[in-house]
Amino acid sequence: MARVYNFSAGPSTLPVKVLKRAAEELVEYGTAGQSVMEMSHRSAPFEAIIGECESLLRSLMGIPDGYKVLFLQGGASTQFASIPMNLMGENGSADYFVTGEFATRAAKEAAKYGKVNVVASSKDDNFTRIPDVDAVKLDPGASYVHICENNTIYGTRFTKLPNTGNVPLVSDMSSCILSEPVDVSKYGLIYAGAQKNMAPAGLTVVIIKEELLGKALPFTPTMLNYEVQAKNDSMYNTPSTYPIYVCKLVLEWLRDDIGGLKAMSEINKRKAQKLYDYLDESSMFSSPVNKADRSIMNVPFVTGNEDLDKKFVKEADAAGFVNLKGHRSVGGMRASIYNAMPEEGIAALVAFMKDFESKNK
Repeated sequence: MARVYNFSAGPSTLPVKVLKRAAEELVEYGTAGQSVMEMSHRSAPFEAIIGECESLLRSLMGIPDGYKVLFLQGGASTQFASIPMNLMGENGSADYFVTGEFATRAAKEAAKYGKVNVVASSKDDNFTRIPDVDAVKLDPGASYVHICENNTIYGTRFTKLPNTGNVPLVSDMSSCILSEPVDVSKYGLIYAGAQKNMAPAGLTVVIIKEELLGKALPFTPTMLNYEVQAKNDSMYNTPSTYPIYVCKLVLEWLRDDIGGLKAMSEINKRKAQKLYDYLDESSMFSSPVNKADRSIMNVPFVTGNEDLDKKFVKEADAAGFVNLKGHRSVGGMRASIYNAMPEEGIAALVAFMKDFESKNK
């Protein structure tokens, strides 16, 4: 069977070259005589893998000195608690932009550990837009400001960051990390579940400014304490060794085959534009998202007819375009077009959508 075009929101498609390399090294990694899945995380071969992974990430993202890179477990959802437990202690409050499902969950979790100020929300518009960050009044005394930079379910993204002054900006980049260059120095903390643009599920990456370490609340579990993880080079316990290895391969692919994040950004913009152009001209399909806030990673679309949506998803799946069903909370369809989705996949999807439209007028 030929490979399908996988539009899953996560776990998502990985570069074919990475999959083939992982397959070649599955039984024996290099001259180690064993698989990465088998080797001790304390062994020299794995220490080299995790060291190379961090070095590649620092180089590709331009991570400045003074930031720690942590390879953790528990998904981005565990960070919803880890962040307030590590950062909210000094002032006891934080500002949250609530722009989607995961931002909502993050704010709800943080409220268990301190005061959460929801400074802006687009819930009344079904999260189809991003609030005007310049019109939002932030608390200069807050411990941090939290945003979900790209909203996987609703297909929106921050195109401009809020001006937080001296307050650290915390960003959930789970569905947009590595999709384009970012100025890491503007953030106090970046976190991302790896299963969308970086690696298989099981790995979570945290990039944190060193000056934010050592402020954990007294009851913070040891495993969730950033300072402990930083002092132990992400090896307080056994890390997610195989996803870290695959992450290294993905980062090598970004560097060697794509040419870095600027080149990746141009590819991603072309992919998204091709799909949005069709949605805007189609008489059947449409995008519910405010144009100025459209994500280049996750593209929701609808026909306006629930039965027709179901028919489209079923026929698309049979044609090799899988996981296009929209999130259960919004319905419709969603194409997640992360880094590893090739441009020909978008062209093929648009051609299929045009054909479906012509047959179902």
